[in-house]
Amino acid sequence: MQALTPKPIVKWAGGKSRLLPELQARLPGSIRTYAEPFAGGAALFFALAGERLAKKRGGRTYKRAILADRNEDLVACYRAVRDHVDSLIDALGRYHYDADLFYATRELDPTKMDDVERGARLIFLNRTCYNGLWRVNASGKFNVPFGRHINPRILDEEGLRAASRALQGVDLRVADFNDVTRSLGEGDFVYFDPPYVPVSGTADFTSYASGGFGASDQERLARELVALRDRGAMVMLSNADTAETRSLYAGFATYVVRAPRFINSDPTKRGDTNELLVVSWDRPGLYE
Repeated sequence: MQALTPKPIVKWAGGKSRLLPELQARLPGSIRTYAEPFAGGAALFFALAGERLAKKRGGRTYKRAILADRNEDLVACYRAVRDHVDSLIDALGRYHYDADLFYATRELDPTKMDDVERGARLIFLNRTCYNGLWRVNASGKFNVPFGRHINPRILDEEGLRAASRALQGVDLRVADFNDVTRSLGEGDFVYFDPPYVPVSGTADFTSYASGGFGASDQERLARELVALRDRGAMVMLSNADTAETRSLYAGFATYVVRAPRFINSDPTKRGDTNELLVVSWDRPGLYE
């Protein structure tokens, strides 16, 4: 039986599964180190890992990979998938779709759990919460309410095993983006998918992990792109298409792409929206 192609195992706000054709079309053909410092659902990594595992003719490859995120629960989940997938599958099998179980699980302290327990908790909450949204408060506590779903798939054994194959040998870190990129240079590829610059005064959603990601962080990230480009690394970045991001990345090639938006408390505000895709190795300019 043919192995399942690896795909994201969590639903994450801003996930890139539906934008993959735009991203993959611009990937370099050969990569020494693949790095994704804002891993989230890691859709681009799993797509590239799938090509690598399948040894697809003309497919892209890499020698090593680094996935990082400031969300400790998420990184613990990926470690569990990589290192203990059988135990994770067993743990998830004990969960079922129930509001009381959801709220009892939400109240548990994940810092007192091992990676398997923490990973199972994250996947269960992610699959059964409102809108599939992972959001934490200022204290870093997950606070999304129970969602109304029709028979949600809490345990996807095949999907977890495919992701486990993709994650073998991957360096998984809880880290700031600067800590991930400081040693990267010629031949390395970095994909940045940070919390986006808000497009309006009410759109400031950066609470994937405690601490947020504000204007000074966006400026620090833009400076890091310049540093990486100067060291010979290949860099791609996604962000909202705003006056601020156009200004931050004016010295790069920037492409306006249409991206679907599914997570919003107001269903009328879901739909396609413009995003800015920044590429370090193309001719600078704005391409609309």
